[in-house]
Amino acid sequence: MKIERVETFLVPPRWLFCRVETDEGIVGWGEPVVEGRAEVVRAAVEVLAGYLVGEDPLRIEHHWQVLTKGGFYRGGPVLSSAVAGLDQALWDIAGQAYGAPVHALLGGPVRDRVRVYSWVGGDEPGEVAAEVAAQVEAGFTAVKMNAGGRLSPLPTPAEIDDVVRRLAAAREVLGDHRDVAVDFHGRAGAAAVRRILPELAALRPLFAEEPLLPEQGHALHDVVTCSPIPIATGERLYGRAEFLGPLRAGVAVVQPDLSHAGGISEVRRIAALAETYGALLAPHCPLGPIALAASAQVAFATPNFLIQEQSVGIHYNEEADLLDYVVDPEPFRFVDGHLRRMDAPGLGITVDEEAVRRADRTGHAWRNPVWHHDDGSFAEW
Repeated sequence: MKIERVETFLVPPRWLFCRVETDEGIVGWGEPVVEGRAEVVRAAVEVLAGYLVGEDPLRIEHHWQVLTKGGFYRGGPVLSSAVAGLDQALWDIAGQAYGAPVHALLGGPVRDRVRVYSWVGGDEPGEVAAEVAAQVEAGFTAVKMNAGGRLSPLPTPAEIDDVVRRLAAAREVLGDHRDVAVDFHGRAGAAAVRRILPELAALRPLFAEEPLLPEQGHALHDVVTCSPIPIATGERLYGRAEFLGPLRAGVAVVQPDLSHAGGISEVRRIAALAETYGALLAPHCPLGPIALAASAQVAFATPNFLIQEQSVGIHYNEEADLLDYVVDPEPFRFVDGHLRRMDAPGLGITVDEEAVRRADRTGHAWRNPVWHHDDGSFAEW
């Protein structure tokens, strides 16, 4: 079997899909994207496709090595994301060729269902109680929310009180048998989060996500040490070597993204590395159906998996949603806040190719917001 063609599709609201076709008619799908830079990743996929066309798609590990190491300059979000989507597609092809779901090729399932969480509150959360209640009504057992919108370099007492108040409102609705995670999105500095996290401890969040920007990793140990809340990070890290620092700093949860961190092949290794440090896996995935399916396949086969992010109804999905690009939504039907095990060959979903091609004719040019403080200076989004 040989790879005949690689295509990419720019689909709303902010995603990029790739389609890898073989001479035997087997087609694999992947989701290579950097949100806000999808066009750049598209170009990278086209460059890498020059190597893949004509190759045996079942040599997944060999191709991963060449795609990530065959150039003198390596790594970074664009290249890692391009490789990630192609890697997903190759695993999809392999599963179909062998007549097995990807999790079977990874050693077989270690669980029958995967716990997921839903987003509430958007980029700048206000009143969240009603949104949390809606997710509880829908059967979810966990939600995630941003700690706040724009945060001052050293947040005021009022800003800190707002963070505590919103998390308390969520906890009141959730009770003691459901979970809430709080995402700082790198918007606060080390001094700020050391002040805020102890204030949130009594509300017992599942974890505090990305309290620092990736480039501030040297301060992560101090944050972990001061925090009574488990620390999670990793959505902006792109390979296992980059996770060594956070793991040595003592983070409890790693959050690689299957569309950024080298795909199924590399995230599987990141999970194994985390396991040696006693850390758990909670893949980042505010993306489309292919990325979620790939994430779920890893989760089914990973012993130290904790919980899975998913984007159905997320605030970014205004023009299209996750289920708009699959033929059958059943694999993504959540039951009691979980995804049931997918046992169809490959990634376990059927992409609606006609819908994807139609969407690509419109395309998108999504860019993340650029924020400023009241004095006009740049603010982290």
